[in-house]
Amino acid sequence: MMKVLLLKDAKEDDCGQDPYIREFGLYGLEATLIPVLSFEFLSLPSFSEKLSHPEGYGGLIFTSPRAVEAVELCLEKDNKTEVWKNSLKEKWNAKSVYVVGNATASLVNKVGLDTEGENCGNAEKLAKYICSRESPALPLLFPCGTLKGETLPKMLKDKGIPMESITVYQKIPHPGIQVNLNSYYSKQGIPASITFFSPSGLAYSLKHIQELSGDNIDQIKFAAIGPTTARALGAQGLPVSCTAESPTPQALAAGIRRVLEPRSC
Repeated sequence: MMKVLLLKDAKEDDCGQDPYIREFGLYGLEATLIPVLSFEFLSLPSFSEKLSHPEGYGGLIFTSPRAVEAVELCLEKDNKTEVWKNSLKEKWNAKSVYVVGNATASLVNKVGLDTEGENCGNAEKLAKYICSRESPALPLLFPCGTLKGETLPKMLKDKGIPMESITVYQKIPHPGIQVNLNSYYSKQGIPASITFFSPSGLAYSLKHIQELSGDNIDQIKFAAIGPTTARALGAQGLPVSCTAESPTPQALAAGIRRVLEPRSC
């Protein structure tokens, strides 16, 4: 079996296996996942304080799973779980809780909030949805990461919808990148293909990959999960053999299979 390396963290689905590993297996490829990103939470005391005052806001906006994790951390740290269950949750539920995407929505549901807008798929479409619904009064509270896109804040501002964003997390390099890559290369050798899942993931891991691959780096087929990451690879002077048609295990596996075995198609 050809070995491929995916630079992301593993997530089990309902079958207890990572969907990428399973999908690549169906194409006769042996995938290994190595995480290259970690997250550090910021300003939690200030965020916790805001969560305690739903009366000051018109609702909430969540565009990433990490922002929801920040809510959970605030509740745990400040022993607010009871207060949340008994009163805060209902007060927030009386307002709008907007989310991007189903993964984020299901986490928001877990903390007991009803969501809307999850079918929008991206921040721009969610902003349009919010603009069609809201009448400006109290600001919407938007917990986000340091690298939040500017599209959503700008669109709301242009429509006169007040919003207060608070930065609650930032991406940092995963502490185990080097050890995990060293271990992979020493046991498995040089992979036939390596996939990057974000520009920051590329930035944190490329130096190690170049050192470990040496002159054999030309044999590796580099892949990207989407156009933004593909541009980042190009900017580093790396040839992009494959960009997934959509950011799914199926599309990525099919694309890499085509690149690795062009003759069999």
